[in-house]
Amino acid sequence: MHLAYVMNAERGATDRLLSALAERLAELGIETAGIVQTNQETCDTELCDMDVKVLPDGETIRISQSLGKESRGCRLNPEALERAVALVQERLNQTPAPQILLVNKFGKHEADGRGMRVVFAEALERGIPVISGVNGVNVEAFHEFSGGIAEAAPQDVDGLVAWVQNCLEPA
Repeated sequence: MHLAYVMNAERGATDRLLSALAERLAELGIETAGIVQTNQETCDTELCDMDVKVLPDGETIRISQSLGKESRGCRLNPEALERAVALVQERLNQTPAPQILLVNKFGKHEADGRGMRVVFAEALERGIPVISGVNGVNVEAFHEFSGGIAEAAPQDVDGLVAWVQNCLEPA
């Protein structure tokens, strides 16, 4: 089983890295599944709108919701995330089969046993390598979930591509 994670404290850096990786893998003809996140700046708040693109060429889903200017709660729209989960699960069953799963983030929902967690497990059971973003808040839960098999991935597209290609080499 191959499971890797990327962490970067700079706002949006992990999202940009995984999006660039998805583009590069597509150029190389490597079949992907999963979601990558893009953040859209808004003019009425310092918070951004969060969208995920279902790989390889699926729809874009807004996973954030506006809770009002004074709100301090989680802005994740759980229904939208579950829609993305269902679409990724469908992709795992399509032909050609995905060779890699990319997940924008192992976040609070995954740490709590929901969200993309089931997709991680399904991909790993099928022998599909997984790369996910993780933030400092959820890294401990991620390591607990991974049972010690997760490894820190390179922090650049070329290094990540090399990691993927190494995973795909016949044993």
